[in-house]
Amino acid sequence: MNMTTRALMGAGAMAALCSAAAAQTTITVATVNNGDMIRMQGLMDDFNTKHPDITVEWVTLEENILRQNVTNDIATGGGQYDVMTIGTYEVPIWGKQGWLASLNDLPADYDVDDLLPAIRGGLTVDGNLLASPFYGESSMVM
Repeated sequence: MNMTTRALMGAGAMAALCSAAAAQTTITVATVNNGDMIRMQGLMDDFNTKHPDITVEWVTLEENILRQNVTNDIATGGGQYDVMTIGTYEVPIWGKQGWLASLNDLPADYDVDDLLPAIRGGLTVDGNLLASPFYGESSMVM
């Protein structure tokens, strides 16, 4: 899957999350400051054309600051962010705490069976898909 496809998939997932939004809705997205997320923000013209009643505010932070801010916000129920980019480390921990909403009701054109099993498994807690991946990566120690 190339970068454009991943970015469009992410924008599509965001659109799915936003589709039930009411008029003049503002959604705050917390994301890491990397190339993929910056490219995703570049797709906002298309999103804004299709959803003129939704304003998306981006909070773009370095990874360590983002992790600290979103963890503090979600743990305290602050509600500062509506959508956030997190990793497979947080999903099972936050899912067990009940801090994440299930994505099991995404539109039929979002094919969860297309996700790599290991990635899908890392984003699923108790049978509920709790996050939608933009990309997958792994680590290796030599």
